[in-house]
Amino acid sequence: MNDLDPLSAFASLLTDQGRALLDEVRDTEPAQELAVATRLRREHPAEFVSAALGQARLRQRAVVKFGAADAGRMYFTPNGVEQSTRASVAAYRARRFQELGVRSVADLCCGIGGDAIALARAGIRVLAVDRDPLTAAVARANADALGLGELIEVREADVTEVATAAYDAVFVDPARRGGRGRVFDPEAYSPPLSWAVRTALEATLAALKIAPGIPHETVPAEAGAEWISDSGDVKEAVLWFGTGGTRPGEAGPGEARSGEARSGGAGSVCATLLPGPRTLVGRGLPDPQVRPLGRYLYEPDGAVIRAHLVAEVAEELDGGGLIDETIAYITADSLKASPYATAYEITDQLPFSVKKLKALLRERGVGVLTVKKRGSAVEPEELRRKVKPQGPNSATVFLTRVKGAPTMLLGHPAPA
Repeated sequence: MNDLDPLSAFASLLTDQGRALLDEVRDTEPAQELAVATRLRREHPAEFVSAALGQARLRQRAVVKFGAADAGRMYFTPNGVEQSTRASVAAYRARRFQELGVRSVADLCCGIGGDAIALARAGIRVLAVDRDPLTAAVARANADALGLGELIEVREADVTEVATAAYDAVFVDPARRGGRGRVFDPEAYSPPLSWAVRTALEATLAALKIAPGIPHETVPAEAGAEWISDSGDVKEAVLWFGTGGTRPGEAGPGEARSGEARSGGAGSVCATLLPGPRTLVGRGLPDPQVRPLGRYLYEPDGAVIRAHLVAEVAEELDGGGLIDETIAYITADSLKASPYATAYEITDQLPFSVKKLKALLRERGVGVLTVKKRGSAVEPEELRRKVKPQGPNSATVFLTRVKGAPTMLLGHPAPA
């Protein structure tokens, strides 16, 4: 057991002894690790103990993505926890593949198997491919741990050398992190986006997972682009190929609900919000007009903003328009519920002035201050330190621009 390489150390955790040790260290808190490690090393090799404690730590981190039940049985690598798809997003995409009639998928750059697991749970047969030996071993262990080994074949290989013609669809999730951190140039993905697009175009149906910040002008004309958020956090963008456009359904204008019509054809753009899902489909509307600040301010979901669909949201509101031509805040005189934006009732508008804001908050007895910003260089924590909110009441302040002027808007969430 001495001087185990990472792959051998991981393999040791799959033994009966390894599983027993993982159960023993399952709930170890960070502050307890040294004492637990010292005690266990009296009975087990140091490398074995370190591997178990490291895996326990990764499982704890993975709960937010996979839930406690799955994370407690799965295996992870540090990069795997960081880069894997959140289970709710993977399940949504798997359902979409299922609705498109897909029965088999080649999952290229599968990582630890998060998407493969969701696909298999949807009854889809999966070939999961990753070139890293440890990552492939972890993906295989996860398929077995969750009872999905019969539906998931894990292959250690270079994805550029894998034949995919025998599968109904291809899913590609290129690595977007390098030795220096996050990679922003799509051609610096591993493999490059251009290779993934060529592979998608050769397939009957394909989906490519990309960073949500990808410029719209780099989206291939043959693809439909979908931005996805989960509980308000933008998680990813997906390029869909070969879906044939919007499917039949009874969705209202610009909207699709679960199991109904969704965008996906070449050139289409949509934003999907989870849980739900709720999907807003782009209709190529011009940018909303700038108008005077109304009683209500609407903050569109991040996926809507990334998909450039603020106009579609504004059109649903009575007299909705922008507060500034460069700021994605919508204003309106009346309150209307929208699943794609959060509404706030604005009580005060004042030029940017920390002194004036501090006096107003003191007058209102505001001790809980939520700071939001768009188009402002001021950091929320810096502002809180300066105004020192005190009192029993709460408020939200928006640091932004109104018709080009630095402005503070004070208000609170509107009634649902």
